[in-house]
Amino acid sequence: MSPSTATTGADLVPQHPASILATVRRYEAAGFRAWPAAAVHYDGTWVVRLTAGHPAKRLNSITPLDPGDIDGMADRIGRASRRFEAYGRPLTFRLSPLAGSVIAAHLDAEGWSRFDDSLIMRMPLADAPVENAIDQIPLRDISRFVSASLKVHGSDASLRPGLSEIIGAIQPEAGLFVLERGDEPLATLICVHDGDLAGLFEIATDESVRGQGHGRQLILSALKWARLRGAREAWLQVGADNGPALGLYRSLGFSDVYHYHYRRPPGAQTC
Repeated sequence: MSPSTATTGADLVPQHPASILATVRRYEAAGFRAWPAAAVHYDGTWVVRLTAGHPAKRLNSITPLDPGDIDGMADRIGRASRRFEAYGRPLTFRLSPLAGSVIAAHLDAEGWSRFDDSLIMRMPLADAPVENAIDQIPLRDISRFVSASLKVHGSDASLRPGLSEIIGAIQPEAGLFVLERGDEPLATLICVHDGDLAGLFEIATDESVRGQGHGRQLILSALKWARLRGAREAWLQVGADNGPALGLYRSLGFSDVYHYHYRRPPGAQTC
């Protein structure tokens, strides 16, 4: 998606009180641990994450972590651009509330496009309706999970090595959940238990069986697993235009925490 001509950088990334920024930092740090990039570089408080084996934007983007870290932006963007070029990845910013308004305004002035608006959502696990959820033991076989995930997402088999590497690099406890009918995977997700947080990633239901409650069933099983291990809060990220997923998550009790979105330079593809 691109902003209208009347939209400014300040509109896109509004200023937030310190208490909100502390919450955002907590989830951003958890997200980095739960979905690790192959290479991580710091330029001040800008985190440059790059992954040759997987094209996901979250693994191949610059995430600023301090609204006040705005010195020398043009030079820093130039340095980052050379890193992205070396990895064969398009130069991409990921802007959360931690980016502040100055960086967004700078990118606006340079003609960068905005796309893939997303939400971070959370739910206290004490409120999770998991009493009747099916007890499910996560898979230990990463290869089997990756096969199921690629099938359910409809992803190309070329992503297998990269996805396997990412999952194998997750440092907190990761539960690999698959709902199957016979040998056919119906839904998949990864639940990363990190202290009192349980992050849900790679949630998907096979297109042929969507709308039948499989995703809800698997999410509740994963949340039950995480709660039994001491997690007190679940969280996830979802596209802001993904109506069916938003409806499901809100019906389960998830609420919005903050938005983020991506930026790319003029002429770069945003898909």
